[in-house]
Amino acid sequence: MEVIELLESASTMVHEARGVPLSASCVLHRGELLEILSAARVSFPKDLAKAQNILEEQDAVLEEARVAADLIIERAREEVASMVAQTEIVASARKEAQKILDDAAEQARLQQDEIDTYVDSRLATLEVVLNKTLDVVARGRDQLAGLDAKSTLSGLKDK
Repeated sequence: MEVIELLESASTMVHEARGVPLSASCVLHRGELLEILSAARVSFPKDLAKAQNILEEQDAVLEEARVAADLIIERAREEVASMVAQTEIVASARKEAQKILDDAAEQARLQQDEIDTYVDSRLATLEVVLNKTLDVVARGRDQLAGLDAKSTLSGLKDK
């Protein structure tokens, strides 16, 4: 910044100026000091414009950083929402899987009950048939035993 250098030069001139004895005044070369101050006055608007440009650039960079930060935050929120949704999907899937397993177990129990009932009814029918067959066999044996008894009786009569 040219203005600062010029002002420092003027300040150095005052500090290095020869002092007037018994006073706080000093002797300066008026032309040199006026020339430095005039150059500072001319340079000041340029340096001020540069400083304003730098501040505007700084503001632009800060705004760009804010926009980028907002974008990063929004993406992070979306990712968190996605992760939460996936967690909910997993929980829902586990719940649905458990429901399916429970339904399958209930269906298997019902089918087993139906099979047991069917087999029991078929065994009961077989039992009835077997009991009738046993009755027929017993009567047949009794008849055979009765014929033998009759033939023995008839043999006794013949004698």
